[in-house]
Amino acid sequence: MSQAVPIRAVAAEPTDEHYSFRVRAIQFLYDKRPVILTTLGLLLIWQVGVTVFNVPVYMAPSPIDIIGAFQANGMTLWRNTLPTLLEASLGFIVGNLVAILLAVWFVHSPTAERAVYPIAVFVKAIPIIAVAPILVLIFGNGLTPKIIIAGLICFFPTLVNMVQGLKSASPAMLDLMRVLSASPSEVLWKVRLPSALPFLFAALKIAATSCVMGAIVAEWIGSTFGLGALIIDSTYNFRSPLLYATVVVAAMLAVAIFSMVSFVERRVIRWKPVATQ
Repeated sequence: MSQAVPIRAVAAEPTDEHYSFRVRAIQFLYDKRPVILTTLGLLLIWQVGVTVFNVPVYMAPSPIDIIGAFQANGMTLWRNTLPTLLEASLGFIVGNLVAILLAVWFVHSPTAERAVYPIAVFVKAIPIIAVAPILVLIFGNGLTPKIIIAGLICFFPTLVNMVQGLKSASPAMLDLMRVLSASPSEVLWKVRLPSALPFLFAALKIAATSCVMGAIVAEWIGSTFGLGALIIDSTYNFRSPLLYATVVVAAMLAVAIFSMVSFVERRVIRWKPVATQ
């Protein structure tokens, strides 16, 4: 008579998928140990320094105070993170999309490049903190000026990199496409865009962090919600732990967008050498 296998023993056996996930997690932590240890060391020095020198909390809160601010103001931080994330994401999409379309236009029309490129440079030269009040006066305190400001910060680096990337296509490949009587659209999709992708993703990584900064700067000008508004409110009310916690959330938001761009880059540019990524 055969014996039944205990259910508990079967359930306790880890699957290959779970084992693989644990291995990848351990490998990731092992690879990142220098930055993890450095970060923990800096936090320890910060905590000890604030404690030993008895620095007032309103001047420089300790890491423990900041953790306490996260616990006490978790919902406030979350409510103000969502608007900033929306503004930064839409600004990132709109600013980069306009830059890519203009770059394609410039490559196919040197006259357009000579006519419009200097204007783009002039707009970039204007401090964004000076542009923000103008856009608020024109569009009000709604979502539109914040998206435009975040998009403006993303726009110029992507435009410059994309133009350079589209022009970096191999002359031999361009000559071959002409011999094969390829249309301009075929040259664009099969030669110029693949050559421009490394330049594009380099610009998108810059834009990934810049769009969050643009959204926060826009929120400083007359907004009552978002991380930028929370930074202003915490500063004027001397709530330093909440101020530092808000800054940490903003940085984590920028890192999250940067990581998403890097993830897409690894999936799209498979021919790029690992050492250059």
